[in-house]
Amino acid sequence: MIVVMEKGATPEQVKHMAERVEALGLKAHVIQGTERTVIAAIGEKRAETKESLASGPGVEDVVPILAPYKVASREVKKEPTQVCVGSLKVGAGIIGVIAGPCSVESEEQILVTARAVKAAGATALRGGAFKPRTSPYSFQGMKEEGLRLLAAARQETGLAIVTEVMTSEEVELVARYSDVLQVGARNMQNYRLLEAVGQAKKPVLLKRGPSATMEELLLAAEYILNEGNPNVMLCERGIRTYEAHTRFTLPLASVPYLHHKTHLPVVVDPSHGTGHTYLIPDMAVASVAAGADGLILEVHPNPEQALSDGYQSLNFIQFNDVMARCRAVAAAIGKKM
Repeated sequence: MIVVMEKGATPEQVKHMAERVEALGLKAHVIQGTERTVIAAIGEKRAETKESLASGPGVEDVVPILAPYKVASREVKKEPTQVCVGSLKVGAGIIGVIAGPCSVESEEQILVTARAVKAAGATALRGGAFKPRTSPYSFQGMKEEGLRLLAAARQETGLAIVTEVMTSEEVELVARYSDVLQVGARNMQNYRLLEAVGQAKKPVLLKRGPSATMEELLLAAEYILNEGNPNVMLCERGIRTYEAHTRFTLPLASVPYLHHKTHLPVVVDPSHGTGHTYLIPDMAVASVAAGADGLILEVHPNPEQALSDGYQSLNFIQFNDVMARCRAVAAAIGKKM
């Protein structure tokens, strides 16, 4: 349920009610809105719980949360959440652009790419150091050395670093070097990993699984939020369907749908969502038009020589063109890039 505090409720009253929620055996999530504060009370509720909380100082109302995803729901927080870390801002009218190679391959490759995407207007650098690959014989990433190279790119360019973490045991290591922890599609329902990235308190980019429903995605986000980490970005990266003309099917209706259901920002990945370089520019522009709060794009100095996903990577000229087109659409719908 939600404890809605009165407009002008004091910090002491909010603290008292959060403690009261915890005393009743529930978990309290204090959420600051633009006009008032609410406290999400999560857990098994007794019949007398509502009455007990409703009589508290500074309380305006106590209402049930109907959605199964409690903290992620717009019932709890009406205003959109903006995730900010370093150079990256995503949500609440700001479109963040995360760009870079699928995999970190060398110092020269990642530094050249970081400089190019920053010059084109990207606000964060992506790059995989640990790579989950379908085949055990494919390139698995440079691991910690790749993380060091990403950190060096951040030091030179100032770009926030977004990189994937694959296991709960690696969270501490990856968090040491990165600004945003990416949970890949294969791990969307790895609940121990979701809890671990929630406890790390770093912003999280949570990718939708290829067969996951919207509710399953939001419940996965709830695992992270439930650990006290409010900085979660949802990523639509395409789902598996019967179609074979693209790598996955990229359902852009998920963007406005998620905005209707949750306050969390929504990022779109046209690279994985299509799997073909020639489709990415139009789908990136369409994503902005659909209301996406961010884009994550694969960009490589020489896609033909990429060690992974070169067939869905933009070169620098293509990325510049995509950015120009997306800016025009963003301006037309009243957003900033």
